Amino acid sequence: MLLEIVQTVNSYLSDYILVFLLIAVGLLYSIKTRFVQIRYFGQGMRQVFGTLSLNGQKHKTGMSSFQALATAIAAQVGTGNIVGAGGAILTGGPGAIFWMWIIAFFGMATIYAEATLAQVTRVRHADGSIQGGPVYYITTAFRGAFGKFLAGFFAVAIILALGFFGCMVQSNSIGSTFETAFGIPSWVVGIVLVVICAVIFLGGVQRLAAVTEKLVPVMAALFILGGLVVLVLRIRYIPETFAMIFRYAFAPNAIIGGGLGAALKIAISQGAKRGLFSNEAGMGSTPHAHALANVSCPHEQGVVAMIGVFIDTFVVLTLNALVIISTLYTEGGPLAAGYTGEVTTVLSSTNLAQTAFGVVMGESLGAKFVAVCLFFFAFSTILGWNLFGKINVIYLFGKKSPKVCTVIYTVIALVFIFLGTVTSSDLVWGLSDMFNQLMVIPNAIALFALTGIVVRCVGGDKKQ
Repeated sequence: MLLEIVQTVNSYLSDYILVFLLIAVGLLYSIKTRFVQIRYFGQGMRQVFGTLSLNGQKHKTGMSSFQALATAIAAQVGTGNIVGAGGAILTGGPGAIFWMWIIAFFGMATIYAEATLAQVTRVRHADGSIQGGPVYYITTAFRGAFGKFLAGFFAVAIILALGFFGCMVQSNSIGSTFETAFGIPSWVVGIVLVVICAVIFLGGVQRLAAVTEKLVPVMAALFILGGLVVLVLRIRYIPETFAMIFRYAFAPNAIIGGGLGAALKIAISQGAKRGLFSNEAGMGSTPHAHALANVSCPHEQGVVAMIGVFIDTFVVLTLNALVIISTLYTEGGPLAAGYTGEVTTVLSSTNLAQTAFGVVMGESLGAKFVAVCLFFFAFSTILGWNLFGKINVIYLFGKKSPKVCTVIYTVIALVFIFLGTVTSSDLVWGLSDMFNQLMVIPNAIALFALTGIVVRCVGGDKKQ
């Protein structure tokens, strides 16, 4: 009964409210900033890669700009990049990837606004520690009881969505894929994962930053290298792959069946939903990391944040999609005639990437490669999400004794992480999705209200 209610709520939120809400925010900020994602894309790339280091300067408080980006990407690049892309392609056809690109383009303007606002409204406590995120710019947008209610609603939603249920879902992916690929019992994986996470969590922001700045480039390079190997070996199918993405973006009924209108709606909605929840633009999660960056002005971190969405969607997610389409949808592939018939009982969004990489690498090696990538993706997401939950726990309960609050939160989070490796529940997945979507609403309302502040920051006019 409860599961059915949660699933119904999720369906209405994702299909009718959030997609339109987040697209509207992306369009608004693209227009208001005169397409900041185009005008300052080069600056963002220079700031990220011009001073790239896997062993950045240690900061007494906060992080370097790159460490903040690495922490944000750690949260963004999760199992959704592998499973989410597969689900979008299966349900909406290869053309769903085109709509993912469109959504990500506007999402770059949204995340610029989020990172900028997180910098402008962050607070520095007496002990020198920095806190920032949507709760701070929500209460800036709306003073009084309404602002406190929206901020509190957001804080509770993100703690449950990411800090507890979300990390449980991610650890479940790690445990199940390792047991399938390597035969290691998931409870053993769970114990090892809890120990590693405990060491990092209790080390504070600086230890997490030191881990993510090394982990994120390595995990991205590993997946990109594996994907490029597959694409090189399938090079003759690449033109056809891109042709399918563009062709089925506007005529998806040719591959997923049904009438043109219904099929187009499915392709667009799948691309939009999967894209939005892959790069997290507008969700209110990654601003927590960007608020901690030590930069000269908010604009600098805003343009860096845009590169996070670019890497998540246009690099990692797109690479996975190209591998899937070029191996499974081209001549002789099991999905060449669409996702119909007996193939629906064999292939699903969870094993689609393993099957695709297995076409070139061999079934066993393909499964192992995807399992290792999923471990890195899910583990890095756990690190980022735990931090985001912690910041909101301190906002709600830890003003007087943040250290005690942090320890209690960490212990509870570790329990959820271990439970995720030994249990699987549709209700947990549903609750994670529901709170994930609910936290978007107060964040988006604040983004609509604070456009003036963001516009004044574009180009670096407003100093910290």
